[in-house]
Amino acid sequence: MKKYLWIVVASLILSSCFGIRPEFQQGMNERKFLRQNKEAVLSGIDGNIKVYRVQRDDRFFVLATFENGQLIKLEERELTPVWGPPIQNDEN
Repeated sequence: MKKYLWIVVASLILSSCFGIRPEFQQGMNERKFLRQNKEAVLSGIDGNIKVYRVQRDDRFFVLATFENGQLIKLEERELTPVWGPPIQNDEN
């Protein structure tokens, strides 16, 4: 009985590992990228090069560069704050 229990546990662990798909990978097809990242926005086009922007959260975004439909470059950047630090007035 223990042997069957271990087989079931091992198969569950292995099946969960195979279900994970990488979000981005070098050479990824542009069509597959857009299917996985529905919130991607076209940021720029220059000949055969297209750049898509994917918002991560409030502070970070990813720029994915495609050439001829294949992912060639991936950059993660941080948004710069719109307002600077608060200015203190010391008029006494």
